[in-house]
Amino acid sequence: MVSVGVLYYCIGYTGYLSTLKWDGASPEPEQVGTRNYVRMFSDPIFWRALQHTAVFFLVTFAVQVLLGMTFAVILHSQVRLRGLYKVLIFIPVVIAPATTAPVFRQIYSSDGQLNVVLRLLGLHDFSYPWLANGAAALVVVMSVAIWQSTGINFVLYYAAMSQIDTEILEAARLDGASNLRVVSSIIWPGVRGTTLAIAILTAIGSLKTFDIPFLITVGGPSYSTEFLGTQIYRVSVALSQVGYGAALSMVLLVLALLMAVALNVAGKERGARRV
Repeated sequence: MVSVGVLYYCIGYTGYLSTLKWDGASPEPEQVGTRNYVRMFSDPIFWRALQHTAVFFLVTFAVQVLLGMTFAVILHSQVRLRGLYKVLIFIPVVIAPATTAPVFRQIYSSDGQLNVVLRLLGLHDFSYPWLANGAAALVVVMSVAIWQSTGINFVLYYAAMSQIDTEILEAARLDGASNLRVVSSIIWPGVRGTTLAIAILTAIGSLKTFDIPFLITVGGPSYSTEFLGTQIYRVSVALSQVGYGAALSMVLLVLALLMAVALNVAGKERGARRV
């Protein structure tokens, strides 16, 4: 009860801060009403951050679902060294981004290991300053996020597939169904609830994305990897515009709630049509 009260107090206080022009230290902040929100909707960096969030969600969700399901299907088959297989896929989940970020920053730098390998293979044309180009830097950020999160989706799919009746799978195979047909007609419908849960988690995670882009690219170059989380930090802490940062935070909260409700409603409607 106390935790819930503190949570709603923080939300209410952030809403109050969003109506102020305040540097976070001045004893007399200026009341500006909705001016921070008006400024936000005319801020091109805000819209770029939203665009990056949408692209990040679509790409990471699609790739994580594909990889998570593929790894889970392989594990449900007669693969050898099952324990080692699970550890190799899941281990990125437990490694802190602060630990891996310097490694990826070095790998993708102009003189990093990726470009060295490409040159050794004679692929000089593919050698590239990955973190100095906006589009390439965004791809790098998404690839690191996928590498780190696929393990948890693999575990969720593996658990969901364990609930599917093995007799149904065996009957399908006896009838001559191919592996692709078994996956599309039996396994995919059977894990629909898990996919919806992953969609909600990925959507909310995309809106909260901060650590990976901040630690690898610091939102650059030229705001090309700026997300709402990095913009809130940059505005609130680096620029000491606490009121504007609070307005961004309130919009982030509203977007997260709307996205979770929309995905839940879409999932229920689809489930109702299938009954």
